[in-house]
Amino acid sequence: MRRLAGPCLAAALWLAGDGAALAAVDYDFAVRVDPTAHTLKGRGVITMTGGGAATLALGRRFQMVTARADGRALDLPVRGAGGVRRWEVGGARRIEIEWQGELAALDDTLDHRQTLGATAPVSGSGGTFLPDASRWYPRIEGALASYRIALELPQDQRGLVAGRLVEESESEGGYRARFEFPHPAEGIDLMAGPYVIKERMIRGAGGAAIRLRTYFHPQIAGLAASYLESVQGYLDLYESWVGAYPFTGFSVVSSPTPIGFGMPTLTYLGIDVLRLPFIRATSLGHEVLHNWWGNAVYPDYARGNWAEGLTTFMADYAYRERESAAAAAEMRLAWLRDFAALAPGQDTPLAAFSSRTHGASQIVGYNKAAMVFLMLRDTIGRKAFDHGIQAFWREHRFRVAGWNELRGAFESASGRDLRVFFDQWLTRPGAPQVRIAEAKRVSDGEVRVILEQAAPAWHIEVPLAVRTAAGENVRAVQLHAERASFTLDVSARPLAVALDPQLRLFRRLAREEAPPILREVMIDPGTVTLILAPGGAARGAAEALAARLQDHAPRVIATDARLPAVPVLVIGQHDDIDAWLARTALPARPDAVRGKGTAQAWIARRGDGATLALVSGRDADALAALARPLPHYGRQSFVVFDGAKAVERGTWPVKVQTVQVQ
Repeated sequence: MRRLAGPCLAAALWLAGDGAALAAVDYDFAVRVDPTAHTLKGRGVITMTGGGAATLALGRRFQMVTARADGRALDLPVRGAGGVRRWEVGGARRIEIEWQGELAALDDTLDHRQTLGATAPVSGSGGTFLPDASRWYPRIEGALASYRIALELPQDQRGLVAGRLVEESESEGGYRARFEFPHPAEGIDLMAGPYVIKERMIRGAGGAAIRLRTYFHPQIAGLAASYLESVQGYLDLYESWVGAYPFTGFSVVSSPTPIGFGMPTLTYLGIDVLRLPFIRATSLGHEVLHNWWGNAVYPDYARGNWAEGLTTFMADYAYRERESAAAAAEMRLAWLRDFAALAPGQDTPLAAFSSRTHGASQIVGYNKAAMVFLMLRDTIGRKAFDHGIQAFWREHRFRVAGWNELRGAFESASGRDLRVFFDQWLTRPGAPQVRIAEAKRVSDGEVRVILEQAAPAWHIEVPLAVRTAAGENVRAVQLHAERASFTLDVSARPLAVALDPQLRLFRRLAREEAPPILREVMIDPGTVTLILAPGGAARGAAEALAARLQDHAPRVIATDARLPAVPVLVIGQHDDIDAWLARTALPARPDAVRGKGTAQAWIARRGDGATLALVSGRDADALAALARPLPHYGRQSFVVFDGAKAVERGTWPVKVQTVQVQ
């Protein structure tokens, strides 16, 4: 799932005081969409106050029918490139405008990756999606804006934009609805389809009415009640944890394509995604929480997007904590494994993260950021953390706020100077690399532990677990140098010391601590591909699969080439894979996958330390069936498929860094 990014990062800077001089922008539009004819017609007024020049932008799919700026025809020279037309409108305060255009035909055969990368406005009887990035309406560039939208659709269609539903009606002339969004918004996204609408009215923490809705395609309309119940539960949770819900409604909207977006007051999810039984317990809550973080407190993107990490911590990770300590530990391990899969140079400082563009950026902006919030809570305590969150919310609703404002809220709540903590985790790429250099018994009640970390040193709190004859003693030590000695009191004779066995410190795991996962070959730009298929359908299926599995165009090497010291992805049929492994003296197919299913994928480490991922299918059809599902199993060390269904999966065992006491 991802939050739909705003149309212009400069908008956030403008609200922060770093951009144009515009004080307020408001849109009042009436829009009619005909999904069968793939057409859009719009008219309305743009109002600006506060002074300053402005640029009007409209996608090249659309034409201005009429446009008047402060009563004068808008006939200034057009400039622009790519898919956008632009007009300089000087210091105009009121622009009356009418526009129309042709929409692209809906293609419901697109996969998830193709859908996320598409920005064209699409429409069809099965659904309409006009993303803000398509510039489907005339907008003032670089400015957040409030808006009112009157939407007209054919009788068999229903639609919406983010905001408060003011009124709706249905007649022989079609469906009409009016929405308003009085707060500064990053843009306007429009959705429509042959929806069955279900509704529940509830009262929020402050007593205000909140309208919950589902806009579902008929084939999943039966899921409405359970989704409404889940949304109400998440609103209760976050109102008690953060503060009153900032809007008057929340809707779950189905898409005919495998999409996953969150906007203010709604989330837009693919039909097949909504059918998945775990979505209500995971991704749905993440999207609800974004109505606090990201949609009501706006990140200062130029200085780092904190909203994805905080939402991941307070949603995805919080649900695991509520499930069990083991489930939470499993998620922390997954985060650290993902980070260990990054190649040198793929990691960037948190302050440089603005939005997810590929797997590596998600590992930093979502996972690493979430674990930074976990370490912060461990440092200042849960009570101070929650007080800081609530203060941050009270002070920055519908304003731009950055990491500095977050730090200030936590410092006030905890009474601690957190400058070093935030500075190193935000501005430094990478992560600490820590090892136990030595563990010696001082007495039956004491052990001296020497820790080392790679230069330059991080200021970190390192959990140590000392195993004794009477049980385990857990201690946390402050490591600020490249090498330091610590003497720990324990309850009995010390036997062994383990480094961070519960994985609460964000760090680069040592090779033996981080069993390889398939994601390593997916995100590493140095990965090369070897295809063990001479031609025909099997060759085509293998090549297509190689392209789907990697964040970059595959670099194919010859089957008899010497393997370079980089990750290698090998794809072929069972017999060809087994013969190649034997010929190259590499480990045979592991027992975890041998003889199972129609296809298997697994990963191993070669003697030179580089990873080797193998994808093996019974035939061309078995390889072709992996194109959609296999990219979603990057966190696994092995997966077994029966057709397109994963029937077994797992990761190779983790080895905690442990040293015997001398």
